[in-house]
Amino acid sequence: MSRGLQIAIVGGGIGGLTTSLALRARGLSVTVFEQADELREIGAGVTIYPNAMLLLNRLGLADEIEKIGCPITGQVMRTSTGELINASTTPSTSIQSYNVHRADFLKLLANAQPKATLHLGHRLSGARETDGRVCLSFSNGATVNSDVVIGADGIHSALQREIGLKTYPSSEEIMAYRGLIPTDKLSWAKDIGGRMSRWIGKGRSFLCYPVSSGRLMNMVAFVPTNLDSEESWTAPGDLKALSTEYAGWDDPVLETIGALDSTFRWGIYDRAPLPYWCAGRAALLGDAAHAMVPHLGQGAAQAIEDGFTLAAFLEGAKPKDVSKRLKAYERTRLERTSQIQALARETGRFFRAEYDDVAERDRFIAKWMAANGQIRGHDAENAAKEALLLAKDSGSI
Repeated sequence: MSRGLQIAIVGGGIGGLTTSLALRARGLSVTVFEQADELREIGAGVTIYPNAMLLLNRLGLADEIEKIGCPITGQVMRTSTGELINASTTPSTSIQSYNVHRADFLKLLANAQPKATLHLGHRLSGARETDGRVCLSFSNGATVNSDVVIGADGIHSALQREIGLKTYPSSEEIMAYRGLIPTDKLSWAKDIGGRMSRWIGKGRSFLCYPVSSGRLMNMVAFVPTNLDSEESWTAPGDLKALSTEYAGWDDPVLETIGALDSTFRWGIYDRAPLPYWCAGRAALLGDAAHAMVPHLGQGAAQAIEDGFTLAAFLEGAKPKDVSKRLKAYERTRLERTSQIQALARETGRFFRAEYDDVAERDRFIAKWMAANGQIRGHDAENAAKEALLLAKDSGSI
């Protein structure tokens, strides 16, 4: 009897850990290698929209996410001075969206891994395909052979380099300040519930939403910069500089900044779509494949969609099928993620603009909401199943 595929995932973040669970749910053998010596995420929020929750529900994680998350009940958008632009409630659906603390979510995914699945302290130093397998080498001296290697190792992906790709980041000429504030310290947030609050203005935007079951308010403030800023969430930010950026803005914005004990700054960079994601027995997913600016909140969701798509294409595959299956995965995902990358860029520009023509502004909001509805209504797993059947029927795999 032929053995099943042995799959190695490089990267133990949200994308890598979710992909591991999706593959295991289809009976595949998976090991995850993470370069960090311990799993940790700095304090920051992440949004799990319906297109991601639909898939996580199928892994049986809904109850655990409900425990750590704050249900999204709507969004309020205002100008920099507090004029209401748009207030919407979350459409009635059987799939609830959540805002979660990134560290809580990562811990949940790590705890869901079977014992001995996740190996920390493994930084990829090389990947070489030979004799129908991939030999991975790590800086700690370990070597591993696998039938498939998946790079879920982020914007500075080592596997991306190993398959001959190089990305060239271009600055959006903005940086973000991030921070967490106990919600009870903010008078304006007393009755906010699960609503997301956004202020937009010339060159800047300001976003707040509750996480950790509503106990904490996650703040993200986007400001212009002509400096090179780290693509890191751990670079310390200057509270005085942040306050100066928002002088004259709406009172809740100023109150939120004033309540911060500390902040981190994060350089925002864009990247053009890659020409390919897969080579031989190697495949990329998430930020390693399609890094996107954060203005749609779809980064984590698209990594999760990638993982479920890969799982559908690799289920039942024999070692000789791997290369064609991975290329079919790439074809299935490339157009969708490229479109979302482009919309995220356009959305960022909108959030950092002031409009003299209110009708023009409102037209974009209507377009944006319609596009978001299509993105969030997507079922990546079913789309993968359909694409797999078409590929089989056409003889391409």
